[in-house]
Amino acid sequence: VGTSHLQLAAFALGTVGWILCTVSMGVVEWRVWHVDNTSIISSGIAWVGIWKVCFISYLHVSPGYREQFCHKFSGYDSFIPHEIYAAQGLLLIAMFMGLLGLAATIFALRNVYMGITHKTLIAPFFLVGGFFYIFAGLCVLIPVSWNFYSVTHNQSIAFPPSYYMPSSPVGQEAGAAIPVGIVAVILLLLSGTFSLSYRFPMTANTIMK
Repeated sequence: VGTSHLQLAAFALGTVGWILCTVSMGVVEWRVWHVDNTSIISSGIAWVGIWKVCFISYLHVSPGYREQFCHKFSGYDSFIPHEIYAAQGLLLIAMFMGLLGLAATIFALRNVYMGITHKTLIAPFFLVGGFFYIFAGLCVLIPVSWNFYSVTHNQSIAFPPSYYMPSSPVGQEAGAAIPVGIVAVILLLLSGTFSLSYRFPMTANTIMK
């Protein structure tokens, strides 16, 4: 048990990182667009996510009330930029890989704390969990970095007329999903590093075996 403190920390960090990865995937605020035409986008702000685009409009709503309109992206939409397609696929992979990493770490920690000291049941699962964590972290890092690059260069998206969105914003900024994704990357990479650092204790009985 005394040799697995870092791995216990890896499980905690990996759990939080996996949760944040899932949260960033579901949050629509990846790219915040500022638009000058407020006839439909009443607040002048639209949120571009990896699954849909949303904005606030006062049309057809009683005075004093507002309604959020969202258009979901389809897999057949050709106007969706590559960084959004990449984010959709890589974040799903990251969520699955992170889940496998948690499962491997839980299995190894269970054996440690139940006193099962056979090397083949502990060290390999910590190593496998570490690789899964690191792979998940890299899968989150790519879309987060790519979309942040698109934000900083104010890149446009050719939305169809039915979306009521301009092809280019006046300006745009990173939404809440990007910093959440960055934290998820840091935690997943740390948890992977901690898991890979496990060293099975070499006791006299182990050497004899």
